[in-house]
Amino acid sequence: MSLNPDELKTRLKKLNAQATQAKMDLHDLSEELPTNWEQILSVAQRCHEAHAALMEARKAAAAASA
Repeated sequence: MSLNPDELKTRLKKLNAQATQAKMDLHDLSEELPTNWEQILSVAQRCHEAHAALMEARKAAAAASA
């Protein structure tokens, strides 16, 4: 998938927002523990996936601009 610079910027912005929200969800969950402890794995997995997608997109953006 080849994105033009504007599409890439939009994608990075969207992924960054998703990663930030996932991080906040994980943080909020940690502050509520032991309440909702059953959600730890699913929230952590979502956070991991969001950050992995963001890092991959950043690598692709760096490669595209090189």
